[in-house]
Amino acid sequence: MTTEPKRLNFLPYLSREPVILALLTGLAVLFFLAVSVLSRLYEAQRLSLASGLAERGAADLQAQRYRSAVDNFRTALVYRRGDDAYQLSLAEALFGLRRYDEARAYLINLWEREPDNGQVSLELARIAVAQGQTEQALRFYHNAIYGTWSGDPDDARRSVRRELISYLMSINARPQAEAELIDLAASVGDKAGEQLQLGQMFVRVGDDQRALAAYRKSIELNPHDAAALAGAGEAAFRLARYEDAERYLREALAIAPGDEHADDRLRMTEFVLHWDPFRPELKESERDRLVRAGFAAAGSRLDACKAPNALEEGYAQQLAKLEPQVRGRDLRDNPDLAHAAMNLVFEIEKETASHCGPQTEADRALLLISSLHEED
Repeated sequence: MTTEPKRLNFLPYLSREPVILALLTGLAVLFFLAVSVLSRLYEAQRLSLASGLAERGAADLQAQRYRSAVDNFRTALVYRRGDDAYQLSLAEALFGLRRYDEARAYLINLWEREPDNGQVSLELARIAVAQGQTEQALRFYHNAIYGTWSGDPDDARRSVRRELISYLMSINARPQAEAELIDLAASVGDKAGEQLQLGQMFVRVGDDQRALAAYRKSIELNPHDAAALAGAGEAAFRLARYEDAERYLREALAIAPGDEHADDRLRMTEFVLHWDPFRPELKESERDRLVRAGFAAAGSRLDACKAPNALEEGYAQQLAKLEPQVRGRDLRDNPDLAHAAMNLVFEIEKETASHCGPQTEADRALLLISSLHEED
């Protein structure tokens, strides 16, 4: 009997293979998803740790705990490498510790990647200032002024320019400081506080004319600001605009009566206004009285000189010669005599200003009045 060969049945295997393949594919997908989820969880954990450390570092930086800030930001960078904001904050903390070279290394790295970043340029300018590198400081300050800023860029640029002006004043570069101030003035709008600050800065560079203009603008915006009124009075006083000075100083003292400097300036302003014998509205009798008062003050000033020089002795002789005419009716009958007498008074006050003892308020007033009539 012949037996037929047994045929192999592959159908069960063929039917199982797609199932196995599907299972393996599913497992691979599940594994991939699990890995992705774990990776995201790990990354989220890293970012959370970095964020927490950065928050603590920012608080330390605000409180000037620079060493702790450095530790926190450095650790934050371990979890979030290459974060520009963390590197910038770390550089600021290193600057606080006066580790300027380390801070500069981080900042230069940031600056090379983003040379128009205003904050980075500002920090580099501050490091250059700390290291006495004036040329680099000016370059980076100007980079910061014309760089890009988040938030309010105009406000940031004005703030940088004010810092630059303060730096220029600290190195006695007044002309450059004044030029920067003029540029700053062009960008300051209708903000009373900024106009007040602008006036104060113009005073520092010796530009009383522009200072007065800024103070006036501040007063227009805030009429009851005692600081702006006192500043305007001071600037007007130095410009010999005594009537304006008196008005501003009176208003300032009405708001802030405890300002001793403004009170002293007001008294001196009143002396100048009331002791000037050449005011056009004065009657002849009042003019004569003031000439005699000035003449007497000059005589007292010469008497206070313990060791008069030859010039002062000559002035004393001239006073003695003119005194009978000034005391008598000649003063009214001869208008030129009043000018001659006051010219002598002014010369005496100028000559004795630096010595002969402390000046009285009358002496100080006469010296200021003399500058009003130098061309008379």
